[in-house]
Amino acid sequence: MAGKKNPWGGSGGGDSGDAGRGDADQGPDSGDADPPSGDKGGPRGEGPRNPWLPGGGEDGKRRSASIEDIFRNRGPEGPRRRGGGPGGPNFRMPQRPGGKSWAPVIAVVVIGAFLLLSSIHLVEPREQGVVKRLGSYSRTLDPGLHFTLPFPIETVDVEDVQGVRAVNIPASNQRAKLILTGDQNLVDLSYTVRWNIKDLADFKFELADPIETVNEVAEAAMRASVAEKTLDETFTGQGRAEIQQRVRLRMQEFLDAYGAGIDVLGVEIAKADPPGEVVDAFRDVSVAEQNADAARNEARGYAQQTLSRAEGEAEAFTKVYEQYRLAPEVTRQRLYYETMERVLAQTDKTVVEADNVTPYLPLPELQRRSRQQAPAGQ
Repeated sequence: MAGKKNPWGGSGGGDSGDAGRGDADQGPDSGDADPPSGDKGGPRGEGPRNPWLPGGGEDGKRRSASIEDIFRNRGPEGPRRRGGGPGGPNFRMPQRPGGKSWAPVIAVVVIGAFLLLSSIHLVEPREQGVVKRLGSYSRTLDPGLHFTLPFPIETVDVEDVQGVRAVNIPASNQRAKLILTGDQNLVDLSYTVRWNIKDLADFKFELADPIETVNEVAEAAMRASVAEKTLDETFTGQGRAEIQQRVRLRMQEFLDAYGAGIDVLGVEIAKADPPGEVVDAFRDVSVAEQNADAARNEARGYAQQTLSRAEGEAEAFTKVYEQYRLAPEVTRQRLYYETMERVLAQTDKTVVEADNVTPYLPLPELQRRSRQQAPAGQ
């Protein structure tokens, strides 16, 4: 064993050679011989070393690996490395003269810039702003550049007060709105309400939901106005104009009573139709009414024409009577001749009252032959 490394931590040469030989002289049967142990040697006499165990521990002793060591030395990105560039764990920010950190200065600059920007407000020409101090109304800002206390002490809400806003009733995703007319009929109405903001403070703080309020007030005003008209008046242009005007006035009265700060600019009825369930029957009724109107107009025309002819004949008779009173005999003879001419012109017989003339002449036959020969000669 001389010159070879002892697996138990000792050495086979040098000063321990005699001891090795003394032990060998005792032989294997010596019961007092104890196997070498790590307790009797120095650091190299502590037994075999496992090369897979990490170093460290107390007094230079090695210990077994634990789960804490694994997770301490490894992370989601892989094994941790010490040192490195600016992004490594040893990176340090530059320091101010005197060894102080720049972090407080940077924080003060960022906070000051934020407070300054939150205190400056630019209001466009068509807009107004409402200033709220700790959530309560403070004042109204007109167009221009304004300064307020920084956030969160004062906040500003800006709205377009001159722009026209429109509400379509019913909306595209809603069902038809059936309204009862004054003659107990149902009509399907679609209309548009145009409005803008009159007082921004009232608009923001007097109503919980201004848009929903406009919808509800418009529907209530429309139902009240249509109930004052018949179905036929609802379909006519004049009836629609009156309904639109009444709805606008009613809406403005209601919104002013609520203090809504809204100005109603106008109401336009886009569609007025019967309900879809009875539209076919309604069309039949409309066609029948149109036919009845046409027949009535024709009868009125015939009556007017007959009356005019009768009045003309009466006027002519009156003039003839005036002439008859002036010369009765002459007028009587003229009337007789005119009457006989009108009657005899429709007969085929000719009567001649004179001497030496044949009582009957076939004048109608001659006239008939002459008419037949005329086309042939042409």
